[in-house]
Amino acid sequence: MNYLSQMIGLPVYDAIGEKIGEVNDLGIATGEIFPRVTSLAFKGPSKTPFMISWRKYVDNISDEGVYLAVGSKDIRFSYLQPSELLLARDLLDKQIVDTQGLKVVRVNDLKISQSGKNQLRLLGAETGSRGILRQIWPPLEDFAIKIAGLFGKKLNERLIAWNYMDLLDRDLSQVKLSITHKRLDELHPADVADIIEQLDPKLRASVFASLDEEVQSATMSELEDEYQADVIDDMDESSASVMISNMDPDDAADILNELDYDKAEKLLRLMGVNEQQAIRSLLGFKDETAGGIMTSEFVALDENSTVSDTVDFIRSLDEDHETINYVYTLDKDGVLSGVLSLRTLVLAQAQDLLVDLAHTDLITASPEEDQEEVAEAIMKYDLLAMPVVDENFRLLGIVTVDDALDVMQEEHEEDLQLAGANRSINEGDTVINNIIWFIRRQMWFFIWLALAVVFFAIGLGEKAPYLLLGLPLILIIADDMTSYASNYAIEYAGSEDAPSVWKSLGRNFSIGMSVAGILGLISLVAISFINVGTINEELSLLSMAGGLTIFIIIFLSAFFMYITKWRADRGKEPVSYFMSFVAMVLSSLIYLSIAFVFEQSIYTLV
Repeated sequence: MNYLSQMIGLPVYDAIGEKIGEVNDLGIATGEIFPRVTSLAFKGPSKTPFMISWRKYVDNISDEGVYLAVGSKDIRFSYLQPSELLLARDLLDKQIVDTQGLKVVRVNDLKISQSGKNQLRLLGAETGSRGILRQIWPPLEDFAIKIAGLFGKKLNERLIAWNYMDLLDRDLSQVKLSITHKRLDELHPADVADIIEQLDPKLRASVFASLDEEVQSATMSELEDEYQADVIDDMDESSASVMISNMDPDDAADILNELDYDKAEKLLRLMGVNEQQAIRSLLGFKDETAGGIMTSEFVALDENSTVSDTVDFIRSLDEDHETINYVYTLDKDGVLSGVLSLRTLVLAQAQDLLVDLAHTDLITASPEEDQEEVAEAIMKYDLLAMPVVDENFRLLGIVTVDDALDVMQEEHEEDLQLAGANRSINEGDTVINNIIWFIRRQMWFFIWLALAVVFFAIGLGEKAPYLLLGLPLILIIADDMTSYASNYAIEYAGSEDAPSVWKSLGRNFSIGMSVAGILGLISLVAISFINVGTINEELSLLSMAGGLTIFIIIFLSAFFMYITKWRADRGKEPVSYFMSFVAMVLSSLIYLSIAFVFEQSIYTLV
């Protein structure tokens, strides 16, 4: 017996060989590295559930059944202990956290190891397809393994060892795990956030609530925006307020900006005065500006302070204060006058004045400046933070390099979305998702295939091969034109330097004429080598229709460029796949219409 699924349903026999029930579940003692089976749950006559001690009553196990050491009349039934859990009830088909692979998985089966004739231990959870097939019907697993072998592949187990499993069910939160067991709140907050985002919505709130306050605040900062509001909505206002007040002010302000006004105000009023003031100072700045991403936690001292005073001040700060990379100096009027690094501070003498050490050639940003420009400046000048100042050069806050990296990543992802960039096929993707992805990426082929079916269905059997011959090139060019339009939107989104409509139309007119002319010339040369009259006539007709269609596609792509840019300027989601579909369908209709008009004109002339 290697798996729980193979144990469930086995007959249970007493010492005289009488069947007294069937195995329903197994209980384990969780406070061990590899938990041993401590209880046997079985269904007796009339499906009555019973539980007995494994160590006291089980004599041996085999593929045929579980054999007890005593007769049925000598059995004394027991109960599950607080440190125990049932494998089928509490783990099978449940979500758990793989704390080594840092992902949420579903338990499809549980692997068990047998030592001696009657001792079982839990090794881990099977999360792969083999566990699913085994539960459905064991021979189905064997069949799948053989099929995979025919193609030179192995259908491997996906086993997560017990000490890398974390239990998510709130009812199991008090279960005592082994000393070496990795728990969710021991992971880095960024990893915890990734895991919580993978959970079913019903589990998110309970798992988040199981974390301690410090981990909650750090994890909340790492969650994506759409998950933050959901988690806060499931928390009581007092707990949510405490959690947000423990966060960095800039992260807290970002979250409160996403909540409705009344809810945000309630959470703010429940905070301490200092935390509330720090967060309120950041609220009200526009999104995607320096003010919107800056933090109010920085070190700024009078320029006449000594190095010794500065070090003492830094030592007095809270442990969770924003990382300090620079010390800013202020003149007697409170105006920003200079900056010095911690390295400069460490190397200076205790009685040196900050005014003598600080650099006065400052690179600053205004609170209204675009966040992308600020991020680019931080990267350009290799800064760890950039001060944000008002019109009087008073220091409002700083934008740190980690915030700048977040901005660059967001902008990069938006650009990829606009461009309809390829995505990788992840291990967690379903077969249906991968099929949809493939259809989208090879859309031209499926449109071409659909047109082929339509042509033959409506009785164009003789002409269909000629009509279909040039369509792939037309469809691919139409797809490329939408990609070109997306790249144009990326380059000029929010910019006033974009070329005018007339200039774009003029340029596309020239490009379209050139491409159509070159392709037309190549077609005529190819046709000249085919010396069959009727075929030559058909190919010549369709090559002219194709060339004219390509010219029209390239010329009209200027309008796709401006549609995409218009949407990007207003922050709307890209529709590159839809645009590609429209462009390809439109180009097909233009091509067929032109071909039909040309053919009718020739017949009329004849």
